[in-house]
Amino acid sequence: MARHRRGILDTSVIIDLERVEPSTLPDEPLITAISMAELAAGPQAAGTSKERALRQDRLQRAEAAFTPLPFDDGAARAYGRIYAEIAGRGRKPRGARALDLLIASIALDLDLPLYTRNAVDVEALTGLIDIVAV
Repeated sequence: MARHRRGILDTSVIIDLERVEPSTLPDEPLITAISMAELAAGPQAAGTSKERALRQDRLQRAEAAFTPLPFDDGAARAYGRIYAEIAGRGRKPRGARALDLLIASIALDLDLPLYTRNAVDVEALTGLIDIVAV
C-alpha cells in the first residue's frame, strides 16, 4: 500500500503512538479537536496517580506536536452522512463510539484517510472514507 501524504490519526493511534511503526503513518499526521477533547478527559478518568501522570504527559505532547483540525460546519454535514450509514445498518452511535464517528466526519469532509487501531469500530464507513488500520 502506498503511503498517504496526509491523514487523520484517531485517538487510539495517538494513545499508542510510541508503539506504532512510523512507516505505517502518513507523512503528515493530523489530529482533530475531538481527539484533543478525549485526551484532555484522560487524566481526569485515570484510576491511579501514575496513570494520571502518563495521560497528562500524553496530552501535553499532543498539544505541543499538533494543531487540531476543528469540527466545523462541513464536518457537521458529513456527520449526517455517517449517521445515516450507521443507522441504515440498524445501529445508533452512542458513547465513545459516537466520538469516533465525529472524528470520521472530519476525515470525510476533508477527504482524508482515517488511521485507527480500532478499525472494526468504523468498518461500516469503508465506502465513505479510506480507513487505515495500524
